[in-house]
Amino acid sequence: MESTGADVVVRCLAEEGVEHVFGYPGGAVLYIYDAIGRQDRFQHILVRHEQAAVHAADAYARSSQKVGVALVTSGPGATNAVTGIATAYMDSIPMVIISGQVPSHAIGEDAFQECDTIGITRPCVKHNFLVRDVKDLAPTIRRAFHIARTGRPGPVLVDIPKDISGAKAKYQPLQEELVMRSYAPVEKGHQGQIKKAMQLLLQAERPMIYTGGGVILSDAADELTELVRLTGAPCTNTLMGLGGFPSTDRQFVGMLGMHGTYEANMAMQHSDVLLAVGARFDDRVIGNTKHFSQNARKIIHIDIDPSSISKRVKVDVPIVGNVKDVLIEMIAQYRSMANESSVQKKPLAQWWEQIETWRGRHCLSYTPSDEVIKPQSVVQKLWEVTKGDAYITSDVGQHQMWAAQYYGFDKPRRWINSGGLGTMGVGLPYAMGVQMANPGATVACVTGEGSIQMNIQELSTCKQYHLTPKIICLNNRYLGMVRQWQQIDYGSRYSESYMDALPDFQALVRAYGHEAMRIDKPSDVEAALKEAFAMKNRLVFMDFITDQSENVWPMVKAGKGLTEMLLGSEEL
Repeated sequence: MESTGADVVVRCLAEEGVEHVFGYPGGAVLYIYDAIGRQDRFQHILVRHEQAAVHAADAYARSSQKVGVALVTSGPGATNAVTGIATAYMDSIPMVIISGQVPSHAIGEDAFQECDTIGITRPCVKHNFLVRDVKDLAPTIRRAFHIARTGRPGPVLVDIPKDISGAKAKYQPLQEELVMRSYAPVEKGHQGQIKKAMQLLLQAERPMIYTGGGVILSDAADELTELVRLTGAPCTNTLMGLGGFPSTDRQFVGMLGMHGTYEANMAMQHSDVLLAVGARFDDRVIGNTKHFSQNARKIIHIDIDPSSISKRVKVDVPIVGNVKDVLIEMIAQYRSMANESSVQKKPLAQWWEQIETWRGRHCLSYTPSDEVIKPQSVVQKLWEVTKGDAYITSDVGQHQMWAAQYYGFDKPRRWINSGGLGTMGVGLPYAMGVQMANPGATVACVTGEGSIQMNIQELSTCKQYHLTPKIICLNNRYLGMVRQWQQIDYGSRYSESYMDALPDFQALVRAYGHEAMRIDKPSDVEAALKEAFAMKNRLVFMDFITDQSENVWPMVKAGKGLTEMLLGSEEL
């Protein structure tokens, strides 16, 4: 029997095991929405803005091992989705975005709600397709899912003209595993390169293991943990890699980079053998590349994307492959070589003595107060109340860094934030996506009074679908990270960073049908958190009025080297 293109879309999504689609209807996708209304294979989540649809699908993928799916209409529907697509692209998140397009005959005629979605999204997708024939629809969607989830993951967009979704074609279920001759990412690492890497690690006097989001995306946390413990080396995670190695383990030296710990940055700079696993050596991690390259060291770099290797820093032993597969082989080779008499493992006692000296600086310490709420203390209490076992989403800014620094992540896929693009407004839709993917889990969104207002309308979506994240708003009445940079680099001239017309968050949140609290005393922080998390079936917004002058330390200023850290305001 023949099916409409819209029915083909629905059947393909069901075939891929899709359980939730986040979207917003419009004229160009009404055939598809009609088909969705006639099926029961997956649930559609009606958001209040297309940007939130893509962010929610993004977090759905980040917190699970599934491909996120978003559905938007043509024109403004597609352009509203671009920020979410670019956010996912920068962090290598597997997603499929289906966008409606004006009818085929109207493309290029400036039709109502027409835009060049393929051209607009080309720089921020792994791949995109414009479907010109209804017979190509099913194969195209299958290719989109395959490309999104394999190799280096990423968002893939399928643009479907309205006449294609209304046309009819025979539907052929997928009979065998999809193979694309023009697309075959390498999975297994080169044996010779892995052997070289293991020899270097065994003979290193100051080894360092530096890991990023690739560990999380390839579900390689267990393998990484085993290798780190085998080698006895210190381990650091990037912002995107937090949870890839347990934060409570003695070998973990904290997050590195612009707001990383003193010990992580110093160990990174002074190591003699550096193993980089699923990380990019980006500017927020190593700072000035010339400064980083001053110290002689051997660098091993594992990444599934060959274009990421030696992109910013020249490496000595490149290993192209899926992180999980490469680590499994590394562990096996390390065990074998460590037992050979010809290879002597170097003792690391002196290296750890140096690291403990750096740790002794207690770079994350801050001055507590009985008068004003310190944002760091809120995050620490959040960790205590949730026993470190919550899914934490965040927006972007100071609150994001405090969440990364003070909430210890021992498990992967528990820390959901925008790393590469640094997108404000993601926190609430991220919490929605996480809760849809992990029903019954404890979900908390750490945000600020600036970021939360960028997608606050999604409180309505939460009400409709009974989503109950707990929102921790660290409210300092400033665009905090902007204010911090203005203080440090712009002579304390706080141009347009003060928020002097904030809403009454309690009244606003209650108008959406949720619970709200305002907390302005340090002595009330713990009780408020306990009360909120006890309300398991309610969304609770906690407005914590925090110290306006607090900054995120340590800090490596833009253009500075990794070890040129400011540890506090006294160094300004």
